[in-house]
Amino acid sequence: MFLSCYIELYEMGWNLKDGLRDCLVAAAPYGGPIALLKAHNRRSPSARPQLEIFSSSGLPLASFPWKSGMVKQLGWTVSDDLLCVQEDGTVLVYDLLGGFKRHFSMGNEVSQSQVLETKIFHSPYGTGVAILTGALRFTLATNIDDIKLRRLPEVPGLQGAPSCWAVLTQDRQSKVLLASGPHLFILDNTACTPVTPPGLSPQASSIVHMCVSFSYKYLALLTDSGHVWMGTSNLKEKLSEVDTKIKGSPKQMAWCRRPKSQQPSAVVMWDGLLLVVGECKETIQYHLEDDSILVPELDGVRIISGTHHELLQEVPGACEEIFKIASMAPGALLLEAHKEYEKESQKADEYLREIKEQSLLSEAVRQCVEAAGHEHEPETQKTLLRAASFGKCFLSNFPPEQFVSMCKDLRVLNAVRDYTVGIPLSHTQFKQMTLQVLIDRLVYRKLYLLAIEVCRYLKTPEYQGVSRVLKHWACYKVQQKEESDEVIAKAVSVKLADAAGISYSEIATKAYESGRTELAIKLLEFEPRSGEQVPLLLKMKKSPLALSKAIESGDTDLVYTVVMYLKNELNRGDFFMMLRNQPVALSLYKQVEATHLLPENTHNLLQQTCKPQALFMMRTCDEWPQ
Repeated sequence: MFLSCYIELYEMGWNLKDGLRDCLVAAAPYGGPIALLKAHNRRSPSARPQLEIFSSSGLPLASFPWKSGMVKQLGWTVSDDLLCVQEDGTVLVYDLLGGFKRHFSMGNEVSQSQVLETKIFHSPYGTGVAILTGALRFTLATNIDDIKLRRLPEVPGLQGAPSCWAVLTQDRQSKVLLASGPHLFILDNTACTPVTPPGLSPQASSIVHMCVSFSYKYLALLTDSGHVWMGTSNLKEKLSEVDTKIKGSPKQMAWCRRPKSQQPSAVVMWDGLLLVVGECKETIQYHLEDDSILVPELDGVRIISGTHHELLQEVPGACEEIFKIASMAPGALLLEAHKEYEKESQKADEYLREIKEQSLLSEAVRQCVEAAGHEHEPETQKTLLRAASFGKCFLSNFPPEQFVSMCKDLRVLNAVRDYTVGIPLSHTQFKQMTLQVLIDRLVYRKLYLLAIEVCRYLKTPEYQGVSRVLKHWACYKVQQKEESDEVIAKAVSVKLADAAGISYSEIATKAYESGRTELAIKLLEFEPRSGEQVPLLLKMKKSPLALSKAIESGDTDLVYTVVMYLKNELNRGDFFMMLRNQPVALSLYKQVEATHLLPENTHNLLQQTCKPQALFMMRTCDEWPQ
C-alpha cells in the first residue's frame, strides 16, 4: 500500500484576485521561484499582461508589463533563469529578479509555422526546449547555452496535434515520445519508431496524458478508459496498472516516487480532484478547493494554489517505521524511551533494555536521525534528534558524524525554508543539489548575509564560500546609483578587507561597465597586483595612470606592454611627451630601440637573456623613431 503524506509548506503571501485561473504558471524545481503571466486576451491585444515572479512562499521578487509577443510557455532553467517561449519561436531569458539577459530563436521553420505546443526540459547537457510547430513537426534544442537545433523526423499519418507528448532523455540523447490515438511513437535524430507498452489495458483506444519521472527513468500513461500504466521510460518493463474509474483528460499528471523507493506512484489532477495511484489497485483521493498546478520534485510533488503551497510525497521509510501505530521498530522504541526518561519514568529503562537485547540500539539511533531529516516541523526534528542523542549515550563506538551533519543540515534548511526566504527544500533535495548550488541561489536572490552565515556555519573554504559571496555583493554594490563613489568604495574596502582571494579588478570592471569610471579607479587602488590594474586602466583610457602603475610594479614586461600600447594609440608627439615625463619608461624604450638596431648576431645573443614577452614586443614593432 502506498502511504502518502501531505505537508503544508506555506500560506501564500501573494494576493491574486482570481487565483491561478487563466494564468500561465511555471515553478522551478528544488523549491525555486514561481512565474505568473495572465493569459493574453486576443479580444483586447492592446491590454498588456503583467509578468510576475514570486518566491515559493508567494513573496514578490519582480514584476513588469509584458511588452513582447504572445507567450506559449514559461519555464525555468537549472540555474533559475526564466524562459518565455513566444508564438513565433523566440525565447526570451530573464533572471529571477526580472532582469532581461538575452533572447534566441528556435529557427525559421518554427517562426513561419508558429508554435503549437512547447515543453522545457532538463537534460545531461543543460536546459532544453522542445517545440511542436503548426506543421506538426518537432524541433529540439537540448542546451540553450549552446544552441544546436534538431528537426526530428516526420510522424507518418499524423493529421492533427498528438493527444499528448513528452521529452525523454535516454543514453544522453533527448527523444520525443508522442501518442496519436492508440499508437505510440518515439522520435530520435534519425527515425520515427512505433512502440507498444507491455501489458497496456486492451480497453484503451487512445492515450490522453503522459508524464515522465524527475529522473527520466520512469513513465506513466493515462488512457481514455481511465487506466494509469506505469513502467520504465524505455517501455520495456511494466511496473503497475491501476484503474482510476475516471474517464476524461486530466489537467495535469506528475510522477511521485522517492529516489530509492520500490513502489511506482503517480499523481493525476482533474478539476477539484487529486488522485494518487500506486502499485496496488487502491487509490488515494484529495479534494482541491482552488485551481492548482503540480510541480514534480526529486522526492514528491509540490501543489501550488492561489492560497496554499503543499508537498505531497511518499512517507519516508524511517518516518513510517517510527510513527506508525503500535510500531515495534527500534527507532520507535528509542523515541518512547526518551519520552519516558523526560517524565522520569522507569519505563525508559524497559524500552532501552528491549532494544539492547536485540542489539539494535545503533539502528534505533540511525532511524531517529534519518527521520529527523525528512521532517519539516522544527519541534518534531528536535524530538527525534534528542531521542537519537539519548540513545548515543549508551553506545561506546557510535560514529558521531551522521548526527552532527544532520543537525547542521537541518539548521541550514530551516533557515532557507523560512517564509521570508521561501526555498522549501527537503533534505533529499538539498543533498542532491549540493551546498554550492544553494549558496548560488541565495546570492541570485541578493540574500548575501544569509549566504555568508551559512558558509561560516558549515565552515566552507573561504574561496568557495564567504569570499565568493562578498565578491558577488561588491559587484552588485558598485552598480547602485543612489550612493556616491566615495561611499561605495569605502564600504567595499571595509567589507572585503579580511576576505581572501578577491580580485578588486573584477569588481572595478563591473563598476566601469556600469558607467562609473571614477569608482573603478578608486577600487583599483585596493588591488595589490599591478598586472590586474594596468589592463583595466588602459581599457578606461587612463594611459598616464596605467604607465605610472606599471613603473611602480618594477615589472619591465608590464612597462614594455604599456609603452607599446601607447605607441600604437597616441600620435608621435604625444607619445614622446608622455615618455619624457617618465624617465624609466623612456630609458626602457631606448633600450628596445637600440636592440632593434643592433647587428643580427648581437640581437641573437640578447634573445638568450631577455624575457620572452619583451622580445615579442621588439619583434612586433614595425615603426621606430629615427
